[in-house]
Amino acid sequence: MTDLIVEADGGSRGNPGIAGSGALVRDSSGSILATKATPLGKASNNVAEYTGLVDGLTLAREIDPGASVEVRMDSKLVVEQMSGRWKIKHEDMKRLAAQAAAILPPTQVTYTWIPRKENGDADALSNEAMDASTAGTEWDPAASRITVQG
Repeated sequence: MTDLIVEADGGSRGNPGIAGSGALVRDSSGSILATKATPLGKASNNVAEYTGLVDGLTLAREIDPGASVEVRMDSKLVVEQMSGRWKIKHEDMKRLAAQAAAILPPTQVTYTWIPRKENGDADALSNEAMDASTAGTEWDPAASRITVQG
C-alpha cells in the first residue's frame, strides 16, 4: 500500500530554454498535502523533470520520512532511469538521479509512468515556474492555481 503519491513534471520552452519544474504530494485519498514549483532559468526539459522529482521526494520526506511513496510522472525517461531499466548517460541527469535516490531509501519508492493528461496539476505547477522564470521572479504559492487541501 502506498502512503503518499508524488506527482512531478518539468518543462522547458526551448530545449534548453526557460525551464521550470512542479511537484506535489497527495495522501492516499487524493488530497494535496504540499506543492512546489521551481523556476530554473535556462535548462533542458530532462533537467527540469528530474528537478521536479527531487522536489517531490523532498516534500514527501518532510511530510513522512517513513512513508511508502509512489512517484507518478509522464516522463518515460525519468521513470525508466530511476527504476533501473535504462542507463543514465548525461552528467546533469546522473547528478540529479543520485540526488533523488538519496532522499528516501529506494525500497520505499516506486515509479509509475502516467499519460500527460493525468499529470495536469504537476504540469500546471511547472508552467507557473516557467512563467516566474520568464518574469525573473520567484514562484508565489499564494498565487498558484494548485492549492494544498490537507
